Amino acid sequence: MPRIKSPHLLVAESGADREGHGLRRTMGLFQLICFGIGAIVGTGIFVGLSDSVAQAGPAVVVSFVLAAVTCVFTALSFAELGGAIPVSGSSYSFAYAGLGESTAFLVGWCLLLEYGVSISAVAVGWSQYVNELLHSLTGLQLPHALSAGPGDGGIVNLPAVIVIAMAAVLLVRGVRESARATAAMAAVKLVILLAFCAIGFSAFKDGNLVPFSPAGLGGIGAGTTAAFFSYIGFDAITTAGEEAKNPRRDIPLAILVCMGVVTLLYCAVALAAIGAIGGGQVAGRPAALSYVVNQVTGSAIGGGVIAFGAVVAIASVVLAVMYGQTRILMSMSRDGLIPRVFEKVSPRTATPVVGTLIVAAVFALPAAFASLDAVMNLCTIGTLAIMAVVNIAVIALRRREPALARTFRVPLYPVAPLLGVAFCLYLMYETGWTTWLQFAVFLVVGLLVYLGYGRRNSTLATAGPVTPDATDAVLQEA
Repeated sequence: MPRIKSPHLLVAESGADREGHGLRRTMGLFQLICFGIGAIVGTGIFVGLSDSVAQAGPAVVVSFVLAAVTCVFTALSFAELGGAIPVSGSSYSFAYAGLGESTAFLVGWCLLLEYGVSISAVAVGWSQYVNELLHSLTGLQLPHALSAGPGDGGIVNLPAVIVIAMAAVLLVRGVRESARATAAMAAVKLVILLAFCAIGFSAFKDGNLVPFSPAGLGGIGAGTTAAFFSYIGFDAITTAGEEAKNPRRDIPLAILVCMGVVTLLYCAVALAAIGAIGGGQVAGRPAALSYVVNQVTGSAIGGGVIAFGAVVAIASVVLAVMYGQTRILMSMSRDGLIPRVFEKVSPRTATPVVGTLIVAAVFALPAAFASLDAVMNLCTIGTLAIMAVVNIAVIALRRREPALARTFRVPLYPVAPLLGVAFCLYLMYETGWTTWLQFAVFLVVGLLVYLGYGRRNSTLATAGPVTPDATDAVLQEA
């Protein structure tokens, strides 16, 4: 039988820390929405748009919509579980309550890949726009040896390391400071992208959308897989479950608002970019949005403004995603599945200081030295697998815990979560058999780590059966 942790016990355990100092509830609905936008809008649209256009052409708008539909079905499941189980573990904790410990560990293992690759890849994208901004302001750029890793012809990507270090310092100071910084950066990036749309649509030409789908349905499917990376991060909202003031109400609302805003914004930006200069000029071009503005305005000033917005936007993604990673590791550590160092919370800042510094150091290395193109599809398939598990967890918990307090319920149940699983499997199929093979090896390694460490050190291994009395005892201790 799988070791399944009761949702009530998960919530009860999240109320106390073994050092006697828990996380502080400081985030309201507005901060959660800004946090979600901060986690989502960044490299995917500022850097990854050109890759999606290269696959789908002007039909990239359809790709963005299909990727959004995939995420929306899963977002509904995240909204239900985030309101019912408001803890820092996010999809890891949802899998623990719905499907058991081994599945939960593998979800946490995939989250390491998703968030780790996201942090490193986003930091590399930040480096590109820093160079673009410097060029716009001064006409100079950083030496290639110091702005790219060995895989891209350089020595070390110094800006990527710097942005990760800055995010770590801010996270260590406290969640209130991080939330304020994320809100400010989210406002800046929304203003910049709306300004880009205004400039792009001022030069819009219908002919630039023809042919609409040069690669047919296959190109749209490949573009959807590429566009999906642009939406990674919305699940990070649920990692704030222990630091939100009213998590049962605000987390579901924040997820739905963020998905709606981001989808409309992505489609508008893609249409504006392609309609202004054509898909052929956008495809495969680094810092594509700055290039579009420069072409439309005939001046480097507008491109410099876009580059500034990208620098701010991408930095906010690093901050938000790193926050989510540290909170998930904290939950896994609290359950005994990984070393206890990650669960320690500073009594002064109410943040997991040591865990944050470890995460920053580990993920700064690939950002500085590695080429991440080879693992991007692996990150995508891992994220899609997590999303499929969350949809299944909704169904499992509806059956096992029908009386669980739910502030939001997935509409059209069970059709919606089943469609979420189906869309995830379709996009996983589009990644190709090579990625599937890599993913299988990755899961086997994760399973060996679980059997060698996690299963033996799990708090459930010696806790005995979970009963109402046991849960009450944990609540009293908290």
